[in-house]
Amino acid sequence: MNDTSRRARHIQAAPSRERDVSQQGHPVVKGVLALTSAAIVAVSGIGYFSVGRLGGSLSASELQLNRGKNVGLDGATDILLIGSDSRTDAQGNPLSEEELARLNAGVSEGEINTDTIMVVRIPEDGSRATAISIPRDTYIHDADYGNTKINGVYAAHAMEKRTELLESGVAEGSALEQQVARAGQEGLISAVASLTGVEVDHFAQVGLLGFALLTDAVGGVDVCLNEPVDEPLSGANFPAGRQTLDGVQALSFVRQRHDLPRGDLDRIVRQQAYLASLVQKVLSAGTLTNPSKLRDLSTAAERSVTLDQGWDVVNFAQQMSGLGGGNVTFTTIPVTSVDGVGDYGESIITVDVKQVHDFMDSVVDPAAAASESATTSASPSATAGSGELAEYSIHALNAGDEEGLAGAVAAYLQEQGASIADVTNAQPGVYSSSQVVARDPQDPAARRLAQLLGGVPVTANSGLDSTSLIVVIGPEYSGPSSTATSSTEPSISETVGTPGEDFGTAVVGPEINAGGSGPRCVN
Repeated sequence: MNDTSRRARHIQAAPSRERDVSQQGHPVVKGVLALTSAAIVAVSGIGYFSVGRLGGSLSASELQLNRGKNVGLDGATDILLIGSDSRTDAQGNPLSEEELARLNAGVSEGEINTDTIMVVRIPEDGSRATAISIPRDTYIHDADYGNTKINGVYAAHAMEKRTELLESGVAEGSALEQQVARAGQEGLISAVASLTGVEVDHFAQVGLLGFALLTDAVGGVDVCLNEPVDEPLSGANFPAGRQTLDGVQALSFVRQRHDLPRGDLDRIVRQQAYLASLVQKVLSAGTLTNPSKLRDLSTAAERSVTLDQGWDVVNFAQQMSGLGGGNVTFTTIPVTSVDGVGDYGESIITVDVKQVHDFMDSVVDPAAAASESATTSASPSATAGSGELAEYSIHALNAGDEEGLAGAVAAYLQEQGASIADVTNAQPGVYSSSQVVARDPQDPAARRLAQLLGGVPVTANSGLDSTSLIVVIGPEYSGPSSTATSSTEPSISETVGTPGEDFGTAVVGPEINAGGSGPRCVN
């Protein structure tokens, strides 16, 4: 059957399905409520995909995750939700000039950036849903492209696939675009899995149009601002206090990044506050008992949401039935600094991967995480040292090409009694050879450290404090190292990129839930 026939059959069948929606107790309606409340709504309205039309009219990616069941091996269903700046709808149709103008979308430069990335974790019993944001500037190591911001991973994989297909003679068109999109999706899923330690069970993507359509479908969403804003790049122009936004205003509200005290981190909090209000609005009786609004939500999802193939959304809806707004929570992964520097001088956010893994585990099993935390706090610190070097904070920098070498050297120094503060990559152009850097090159501790490393030179940096030492591991290094970091639970987490001055003290944002009596006021 061709696409036209399928569409015709769907249109002819739609009226009878819509009549079912008016029955408040209908099981399909219950499924829709479950999905919306599950915060799959989180970025984009996955929960709205239906009202009797589940799966049949939503756009499906070529992506097949083949998990075999809804609940992953870790006892949770994990859904990767991304918001992209694509100028097409979910079917790949370009947005009209009128739509682009209304959305203040501007002209696309050809790349698709994924500036909103969330993982929704839902435990096996379906008792709660936690949507966890990953900041767009989070610096990671991608297996194929090296160190990069996570919001560029999708585009990098997609562009390479596009070039490969065009060079092999594949013609421009929807078939090519599907393969390009799948390459981007698979690349981002792999990167998120590595960063979070979570096996992604399902995937959903929404473009620029989604926020606007979903907001209008529920009759607007309430937000609250601490201060008035007027920022022309995003189109955000709002007074302070509580207000109701239509679709176009909502897009400006969640896209603003400039002129905010904490830049992208405040934008994340805005997105979470907006989504919490959206979930609350969808769960309200005024939405759930209104067939017209439910139909509008379904139509909005059809144009804006793309899912992985094979997702049994009806079964998933049954799993999530009964979940209330107060059990839908929004939060952000822990970060170690918000003003770090990437390999090419770009501004980045640094993370400790083990911290992120532990945080993701705590979302599914808070009791086990609390127990592990208590055990860790009761035992000696993994980086604590003894002897003369224990009084110094040692920063290990990898200035060579061998991945993980600085971590292995740091583990060796830890075995010798040194106290390791952090392990990261050296900023390009600053260091090129192995050395120990100290405020005073005659410092006995610095000279002892150099001796332990096989006699590397000691250099001076007057900007260091008297209790800090830097160990630089260059490409020529041939001194001792340890195999301790090759285990599945390394004693030292290697940070990608150069952390900022706020290293170790960065605070991301509050936890927000979809319960309560009104929107949370944010920057």
